[in-house]
Amino acid sequence: METALYLLPVTLGDTPVERVLPPYNREIILNIRYFIVEDVRSARRFLKKVDSSVDIDGLTFYELNKHTRPEAISGYLRPLEEGCAMGVISEAGCPAVADPGADVVAIAQRKRLKVVPLVGPSSIILAVMGAGFNGQNFAFNGYLPIEPAERAKRLKELESRVYSENQTQLFIETPYRNRKLMEEILHVCRPQTKLCIAANITCDGEYIRTRSVKEWKGNLPELDKIPCIFLIYK
Repeated sequence: METALYLLPVTLGDTPVERVLPPYNREIILNIRYFIVEDVRSARRFLKKVDSSVDIDGLTFYELNKHTRPEAISGYLRPLEEGCAMGVISEAGCPAVADPGADVVAIAQRKRLKVVPLVGPSSIILAVMGAGFNGQNFAFNGYLPIEPAERAKRLKELESRVYSENQTQLFIETPYRNRKLMEEILHVCRPQTKLCIAANITCDGEYIRTRSVKEWKGNLPELDKIPCIFLIYK
């Protein structure tokens, strides 16, 4: 196995590993002893899910999230620089995509260290695939503002880009605020604008539906506390 920084996708929920990850990923994981992870506990659970025989106590974890000091990150790659393969693990989905793992990948690239992204589920890409929207021009916008007036303003801006740039717009919300965001979309956006709601992607109870704003009114699903991605298009 090559010495490299391997970007290791994680299941998006309780989905069985074999349903969404190729066997090659397991082979790579079993040969890595140093991991840069968003959350140590969830990373440990994932590794045990991949193979119950993994010796968790024999592994070294470096935590990389919003609480990590920037000056600490560069030192995380020392094992790689010394010839040991390393892995990057997000809490869910693909590391370095809408994820703090991008910071350490950027450092690896600057240091001319080999980076290898592995195949796995990305909720962003899967949502675009399932929505029936423009898959050649789309933008992921992360979280919208919490303050209602600012959120409404941002929604109008994104809808304007749908029509002026022919660009699919994606965004997310903290699960317990899903209902409030959906209601805001129906209030702010044009009746003919299409809204796709994608929830529990690849998991039991997967829900991916595209309807016009007008058609969604009075028919919103109950998706509180469920991870969702929202997409709008014309």
